[in-house]
Amino acid sequence: MKPSSLFPLTLLGCLLSALSSSHAAERPNLVVLLSDDLGWKDIGCYGGPVKTPTLDALAEGGTRFTDFYSGCAVCSPSRATLLTGRHHIRTGVYSWISDAGQRSHLLEREVTLAELLKAQGYATAHVGKWHLGLPTERFSKPTPDQHGFDHWFATWNNAEPSHRNPATFIRNGEPVGEIEGYSCQIVVDEAIRWLDEGRGADQPFFLNVWFHEPHAPIAAPDEIVAEYGEVKDKNAIYSATIDNTDRAVARLLAKLKEVAPAEETLVVYFSDNGSYLRDRVGNLRGAKGMNWEGGIRVPGIFHWPGHIAGGKVEATPAGVVDLLPTVCGLFGLEPPSGVHLDGTDLTPLLDPDSERPFVRPQPLFWHLQKSRPIVALRDGRWSLTADPDYELSTDNMFQEKWIPAIKAGGYTNWQLFDLEADPGQQTNVADAHPEILAKLRGQLLEINASVMADGADWHLR
Repeated sequence: MKPSSLFPLTLLGCLLSALSSSHAAERPNLVVLLSDDLGWKDIGCYGGPVKTPTLDALAEGGTRFTDFYSGCAVCSPSRATLLTGRHHIRTGVYSWISDAGQRSHLLEREVTLAELLKAQGYATAHVGKWHLGLPTERFSKPTPDQHGFDHWFATWNNAEPSHRNPATFIRNGEPVGEIEGYSCQIVVDEAIRWLDEGRGADQPFFLNVWFHEPHAPIAAPDEIVAEYGEVKDKNAIYSATIDNTDRAVARLLAKLKEVAPAEETLVVYFSDNGSYLRDRVGNLRGAKGMNWEGGIRVPGIFHWPGHIAGGKVEATPAGVVDLLPTVCGLFGLEPPSGVHLDGTDLTPLLDPDSERPFVRPQPLFWHLQKSRPIVALRDGRWSLTADPDYELSTDNMFQEKWIPAIKAGGYTNWQLFDLEADPGQQTNVADAHPEILAKLRGQLLEINASVMADGADWHLR
């Protein structure tokens, strides 16, 4: 039946708008904090040497995972996995991206966490390192706004010439030029400005904060460096970059409390891969760039008072690949339809009121073509690794011409480790557990085949 006048439609519109605003105010906010190259044993709550009272408090008030994993042992692919809940090769990202010489980027077809939340009425912003591809004169690539971010303030890759007075930031497509200060504080300055000015007052928000620290080239204020050693000592500077980031996070959290009660905001904290310093991965084997535990195990903290367990230390293996399905589970959202997610909803591990058992349908899986081992899989207490049965050129930079060999290649030198008994992966127990080796090898090959079938053929474009 058609309305008899405009007034009922106008009244209905106002009522719907009011209901929508009321519902929006009840929807939780999401803040993702990501460090760059930070090791599993860097920060205080993981037994590290750096003073990180802010991050330690987040862990104490939330759930801290002991066996948490990056999406890859290097940055670009790990970030692609974080935003999509999918193995990075499915998303078009095989390794770290060099925009000048590669077509590779996060494919626009992928459904990101920002797009998922934006469709639910969220304001979205990305601040900090991007490293998922930006356009060049040679290659057309999507920008963060094409991946769901209303506002973006980013760098292609690193803060250059260092964390101090960086000159590589771009705001919504426009280069900013040199900015005085240190990268972590500059990134938080932008986040605070956006919270004040860049979103609707009653609009739920997703704020994606990707710090540059402690990735090289490093810099931090001398007065902080002096707390860890001589002001020219690289290890002291490295620690100070993390300390400075913790102080920046403190400013951001103080602002978030002004914007909304802590009970309305889920805050998570991760690193994109392991540290490049061997002494910052504890007793784990390897470091950044390697599919040993030291290259892929990272801090993992979830904080949401009143909604997830506080003061909990969780030993179940989990990773950044689980973020998107977990946000869907905690926020009551449907995951992207028709999309294979490699991650699993962690809600049963986080929500003290959940009655669902946690079941991971697919083990955690990593692939990095220049790493040895090239693949790794984690299933419960077991870690399986293997080397490639083919050779690539010795170039350190990823070459898109390698893709056919990577997609068709097989594996050799299978090694099995019991991480409960041997977290440092020193003893290969494959011969002692042939049935477990066979099972995990079959799972790895099945996941690998699925991932490679989805992988982008950049060499043909």
